[in-house]
Amino acid sequence: ALMGRAAPEVIQEIEQLIEQKLSDLAADEASGGGGGLNVIVPILNNTERAAERQIMAALEEQDPELAESIRNRMFVFENIVQLDDRSIQKVLRRVDNKTLALAMKGASPDIAERLMKNLSQKAAELLKEDIEVLGPVRIRDVEQAQRELVNIVRQLEDAGEIIISRGEKDDFIL
Repeated sequence: ALMGRAAPEVIQEIEQLIEQKLSDLAADEASGGGGGLNVIVPILNNTERAAERQIMAALEEQDPELAESIRNRMFVFENIVQLDDRSIQKVLRRVDNKTLALAMKGASPDIAERLMKNLSQKAAELLKEDIEVLGPVRIRDVEQAQRELVNIVRQLEDAGEIIISRGEKDDFIL
């Protein structure tokens, strides 16, 4: 943790160890153990997106079923479009404009449109201006802003204020 640059071999060895640990945890859960996916998902949700993608790609090659199970339990920025409008509005009320503008800077057109649709016309116009004023931004800053939005989603879900549909067959009365 205190050294400068790490040798690629060391990074690769650490990556392999993490992959093995994740596989072991998932196998533990499959056999009725306690940890498993409940441990893996929060770790991956709080990992940098590049590392998360690499780990998930490696897991996909080794154990596609495990990778799919993990993916189904994870909530990432791109999943925000799966929320209903009321839930998106609750999230947008809790995020500050600078963070939202940064997060939107790296968002796909689908995500940007969905978020803008849940703002008032004036707020959407102001947000568009804020995004334009930002100019070039670091990818890590955009990813951090997106993680902040995801954290707000998770906090609201934990508080029971919103429901994240994870593909499970839940019945709702509207």
